[in-house]
Amino acid sequence: MMMHAYDEIYLNDAMRNLGEAFDYSATVLAIPMDDFLDMFIISGIAEQFALGVPKFVSGLSGTELVWEVLNRTKKNVDLPSPQTEYDYSPEYWCGWILAFYQWNTGKSFKKIKEYLPMSEIYKLYPTLHEASEEKFVDVANSILKRKNIATKLQTVRKAVGLSQKELSEKSGVTLRMIQQYEQRAKDINKASASNLFALARVLGCKAEDLLE
Repeated sequence: MMMHAYDEIYLNDAMRNLGEAFDYSATVLAIPMDDFLDMFIISGIAEQFALGVPKFVSGLSGTELVWEVLNRTKKNVDLPSPQTEYDYSPEYWCGWILAFYQWNTGKSFKKIKEYLPMSEIYKLYPTLHEASEEKFVDVANSILKRKNIATKLQTVRKAVGLSQKELSEKSGVTLRMIQQYEQRAKDINKASASNLFALARVLGCKAEDLLE
């Protein structure tokens, strides 16, 4: 039997409130969703929310949840009047489905963010917002599984005994870019030809050997 993060009696409230929180912070306060998720985690509220503490999953509205996060992270933001009606916006869906995924898997929000940032959840909206919540879980878990498998770039780099920094220095490709390729934050299949050939030259392989 699957163990969920907290009692299902709180789930609908949690999904609605986190959906409202992301909608309000993004569309009213113009805080990028990834930034708000960082603030949510840093504030300590995400940890309490993930445990199903009633005050946070159902005791506060989405707007109040945002205000609490801002207060705890000492962010000075001009706060308009509380929002009481919410459209089913892409931002709302992102928070709503994130709450379900966290409850379903029991993973911390911090862990989820490592492989499924809000920007990536947003990209899933067109194809998954009308699908079942369980379908989203399947897709998200597939993303996790894929990201846990080493990229070809990482495999070849380690085989020749180079660190990311050494590869950067020898190839001229920035360290940040190499890290993003290996974390799949950037698609190496869409890398510029100059970057691919520079990496391949240093690694002693063909450029196509680095493609996923």
